[in-house]
Amino acid sequence: MNIRLSRVIVTTAAVSLSLALASCGSAKQSTGSSSSSGSAGGTVKIGLLLPETKTTRYEQFDRPLIEAQIKALAPNAQIDYYNANQDATTQQTQVDTALTKGDKVLILDAVDAKAIQSSVQKAHDAGVKVVAYDRLAQGPVDSYVSFDNNKVGQLQGQALVSAVGAKASTGKIIMINGSPTDPNAAQFKAGAHSAIDGKLTIGKEYDTPNWDPNNANQEAAAAITALGAPNVVGVYSANDGMAAGIATALKAANLSVPLTGQDAQLDGVQRILAGTQTMSIYKPYKPEADAAGSMAVAFAQGKAPEPSVTPTTATSGSGQTVPSDLITPIVLTKDNVKTTVVADGLYTVAQICTPDFAAACTAAGLS
Repeated sequence: MNIRLSRVIVTTAAVSLSLALASCGSAKQSTGSSSSSGSAGGTVKIGLLLPETKTTRYEQFDRPLIEAQIKALAPNAQIDYYNANQDATTQQTQVDTALTKGDKVLILDAVDAKAIQSSVQKAHDAGVKVVAYDRLAQGPVDSYVSFDNNKVGQLQGQALVSAVGAKASTGKIIMINGSPTDPNAAQFKAGAHSAIDGKLTIGKEYDTPNWDPNNANQEAAAAITALGAPNVVGVYSANDGMAAGIATALKAANLSVPLTGQDAQLDGVQRILAGTQTMSIYKPYKPEADAAGSMAVAFAQGKAPEPSVTPTTATSGSGQTVPSDLITPIVLTKDNVKTTVVADGLYTVAQICTPDFAAACTAAGLS
C-alpha cells in the first residue's frame, strides 16, 4: 500500500494538469450516446464505456484521467465515450455502436458483469480487445484493472468492528451491501463478512439494486424500525453514495452510530469530518486510470501491455483468468484527510470546508 500511495503522492502535482488536459482534449460530454476526440484518421481508436453517474467518481475523475492518459501516450487517439446510466441494455447497445464505429479497444466498466458477456464475446470475435475497468466483466476479457475488492470489504468490516467496540454485546448491526448484479459488491460483502462474522451480530442485511441511495435510505429505515433504534449499534454501508441515504435514515431516527463507506466522495469526506460517518475507502483513481489507458493504448498499437502494468491475474465469473492490476485501497478517516485526498489533489480544502463544515475542518487541522 505504501508503494501505491507513494506513486499517487509523487504524481499529485500532475493530477490537476491531467484533468485540465483531459477537459481540453477529451470527448464532448454525452449521456447514453457516443462522442469523439482526437484528429480524424487517428490510428488509435478506443471506446470508453462507463456505467453510471449516481456515483460521482466516474464523470469527475475516472473519465478525464483515463482520457488524459490515452492522449499522453497517443496524442492522435480517437476516444468514443459512452455512459450507460446504470442500464445494462443501454450498455450492450453502446458496445454495438463502438464496434460499428471501428473502435479497436474497449475500456469497459460493466453495469452488469454477467449481462455484458455476450457483448464482450462479440467484441472478441471482431478482434477488438476489452480492458475491464473497475469491474471484471464476464467473457473473454483481455486485461483488468481495479482495486483489491475483498480487501476493501475487510478494511470496512475491521473499521466497523473497531468503532462499535464494547457496544457489540449490547445490540446488532445493519448491513447494506451493493448491487447484486455487481461482482465487486459480492467481493466487498465477502471481505466485510470475513472481518465482522463472530465479532458483531447482524440484525438485518440487504443487497441494494443499482447502488441506489434512496433504496439504502429505505432499507436502513426499515431495519431501524424492525430492530428498534436503541438496539442498532452500527451500520455497514458498501459505499458513500448509499451512506448518504443511510445517514438520512439514522438522523431521522435520532441515532448516532458508526457508519462505513467507500469511494471518498466529497459528501462522504464531509460526513467523516462532521462525525456522521466513521470512515470511507480511498481508492486513488489516477493509478487505476493510468493503468487502463496504458493497457488500451498498447492493445490499440498491436502490443501486449508491459508486465509491470498487469503484475497479477484475476478470475472472472465466467472462469477466464485475466492479466490484472489490483491496487491496494486505503482507509480514510478524519485523521488522514489532509494526507490523502487533499495531498493527492482529489479535493481542495475549500471544496471540503464549506461553511457547514468549517468547525469540523478546523478541529481536523484543515483550515
